[in-house]
Amino acid sequence: MNMHTSGVRSGKLGFSTRMRWIRIFPGHREQSRVVRAFVACLLADHQAADDAVSVVAELVANALCHTRSGLPGGAFIVEVRRWRTGVAVSVSDQGALREPAAGDAEELAEGGRGLRTVEALASRWGWAGDASGRTVIAVFEQP
Repeated sequence: MNMHTSGVRSGKLGFSTRMRWIRIFPGHREQSRVVRAFVACLLADHQAADDAVSVVAELVANALCHTRSGLPGGAFIVEVRRWRTGVAVSVSDQGALREPAAGDAEELAEGGRGLRTVEALASRWGWAGDASGRTVIAVFEQP
């Protein structure tokens, strides 16, 4: 599997999983609230909880707006990993022709800042997959 990264070593995320939760969600916009609550509950006592919730909300919005996950009958998967020195959140979608990329939005644009937000809040992030399905992961390491 080829891993496209921003600060993530290709194919090696550099952590061992201690706890892991995976949940499938229907591809509906109202599921974003449910996802935020799911992640917030799992990470309630972790210092990166607020950033992880913000990032997973961006990743879900991207999956619903830019991939087949947001089409009728679509779905996406959220995974939360937690270990002694950090956490990771990922969203797996049903793919699209365009690859995820942090872009530069116009100052007054209503969108286009999602992955820049992920980049700013996470220790590192990356993605793997192709037009048939992708996973975007954000890692939060404790200092």
